Amino acid sequence: MEAIKIYFDPRCPWCYLTTKWAWRLAELGEVELDWGLFCLEILNLPEGADPLELEAISGPALRCAVAIRRKAGSTAIGAFYRALSRRTWESRPPAPDLVVAVRESVVEAGFDEVLFDEAMADPGTWAEVVADHQGLIGRARSIGVPTIALDGGDGPMIFGPVLNRMPSDEDAVELWRHVSWLVRYDSFSELKRGRLGAPTLPAIFHDDGARTPWWPWGQRPWAAPEPEAETDQPAAAPDQPVVASTGKNGVQG
Repeated sequence: MEAIKIYFDPRCPWCYLTTKWAWRLAELGEVELDWGLFCLEILNLPEGADPLELEAISGPALRCAVAIRRKAGSTAIGAFYRALSRRTWESRPPAPDLVVAVRESVVEAGFDEVLFDEAMADPGTWAEVVADHQGLIGRARSIGVPTIALDGGDGPMIFGPVLNRMPSDEDAVELWRHVSWLVRYDSFSELKRGRLGAPTLPAIFHDDGARTPWWPWGQRPWAAPEPEAETDQPAAAPDQPVVASTGKNGVQG
């Protein structure tokens, strides 16, 4: 069984789909999961801006993840991220109030609700988020999320894989074996192709009749829209927030 560390930002549906795949791999006995934090809003700050002064949309969730790590270790973050994702990506429609969703997810993960207030009152929780983010930047050359690190987080890293739907169990395991081999192959650098459709999550297309896109974590003004791909999956309407694109420095999330 491979011990891996996933760096995540709860704002990214692509990151969540990769994590959902990894959770299934863990259930199948292929991997053990640990968690690191990343913030796309920090990544896309204007040059010279201080990340410690950022009021990030994902800040409450990431700061609660830090508070959970302090109390129970980093592996405990997974239950919180899963609970939050059920409210944001797996609910139809998603939770209307993100702060409430974070509070409820803290409790569902087995912690007292007061942890939310403690995390938000302590500026050190955000400083730890920034440190995690910058630590990954230093090691992995700003590749964004999802990032998977092998050897429990100490080994080679890779951005991705980026999925737009969950594979079957057989394909999930096969994909993992190919990905992990590539990560360990020293000469391998990058593979890329255009996105093949929006992430197939209930919150993205929560209106069964009209297929209305939904973005529970706010707009992403730094991201330029991508051309729509011709697939059997519903495409985002042009007047709605885009859920996948390439941001500054070519980093995705």
